[in-house]
Amino acid sequence: MSETRNRPSAPSIRTADLSDDAELARLDRETWSPLHAVTPLPEPPYAPYFDARHQPGDVLVAEDPDAAGRLLGYVRLVPPTPLACNAHVLQINGLAVAEEARGRGLGRALVRAACDEARRRGARRLTLRVLSHNKPARTLYEAEGFVVEGVLPGEFHLHGEYVDDVLMGRPLTD
Repeated sequence: MSETRNRPSAPSIRTADLSDDAELARLDRETWSPLHAVTPLPEPPYAPYFDARHQPGDVLVAEDPDAAGRLLGYVRLVPPTPLACNAHVLQINGLAVAEEARGRGLGRALVRAACDEARRRGARRLTLRVLSHNKPARTLYEAEGFVVEGVLPGEFHLHGEYVDDVLMGRPLTD
């Protein structure tokens, strides 16, 4: 049997809709880690994923092609400020990949989809913030053209350790 027959189908990436709320909330809880989270692990009763600040149109989801409705990852794009003079910039404000989908390029596909979506929305720059100790995420972002634009030393005190907040960005124009 060939290797391609054993390989799982590639997830499709699409804009989220309200019906994804429970799956996104589940994915958020399952992927919570002190490597990237600055808030505590959510406890029941769980809040909905979508709220006034997080709308379905801000989220791209990767859907498992072999299990309709099951989400394997997401990336959230938001304006970094409400200012009109900053409207040409979007920010990645959340990226998650389910454990079973890691190592298959899904994080990379979501970052690339975020860049494409940001361009489609007219953005000229895409920015993000990542904790300094999150080496896998930083490596991914650097491979996708993001560069460190600033560091907030010791910005967070997490689990007894001070952790830097790393600001990264990339242009979306040629």
